[in-house]
Amino acid sequence: MTDLLVLGGSGRTGIHVLAEAAARGHRVRALVRNPHAVPAPAGVELIQGTPADIDDLRNAAKGTSAVITTLNNARASDNPWARSVSPPMFMTDAARNILTVMGEQGIRRIVVTSALGAGDDWAQLNPLFKAFIKLSNIKAGYEDHHGVDRVVRASDADWTLVRPVALTDKPIAGALRTAESGTEKPGTWVNRGDLARFLLDTVETDAWTHKAPLVWNERS
Repeated sequence: MTDLLVLGGSGRTGIHVLAEAAARGHRVRALVRNPHAVPAPAGVELIQGTPADIDDLRNAAKGTSAVITTLNNARASDNPWARSVSPPMFMTDAARNILTVMGEQGIRRIVVTSALGAGDDWAQLNPLFKAFIKLSNIKAGYEDHHGVDRVVRASDADWTLVRPVALTDKPIAGALRTAESGTEKPGTWVNRGDLARFLLDTVETDAWTHKAPLVWNERS
């Protein structure tokens, strides 16, 4: 049983993380802007605040021993050209804040939800997909993911950067597959529920420490 702090617990992936963590018997605390709007399972403690405020993080992190973050740089809709609604570099600033708090409170383990093509995986992307990112408003999210990658890798935490392919709520399509960048061609989709289970597995087993695995469903 682990005392977990979850960031991004109100999001479409974060909700799955809260449910999975509670089902496994972990003690779970989530920092969210509006606790009344989060359908958290019984036993999950919701703390009001934002990861943009380091004092909110200090309060939420007390007594925890590992962090899972599913934060994202949000747009007004899933349309690639939809306007960004998150502050610029929101995830990067939050990562910097939580790593500072982890250092202060002696928390070693953090598992971060990143993205296909973030950081050193950018070189593996199809040139057409790169061009699409640069032309659309997805580019703001990728700039933020690149920033998170740099901040996390520069830390002395026991980190894992999990890089899902495109996320979906469609029914699970085959077993979950994982690989390091450049070693396998990943599939197209990963179910959010499967991703949540992988994030919890990674915390529980200390797998993929100081690595950035790609994650996908094998029949996607």
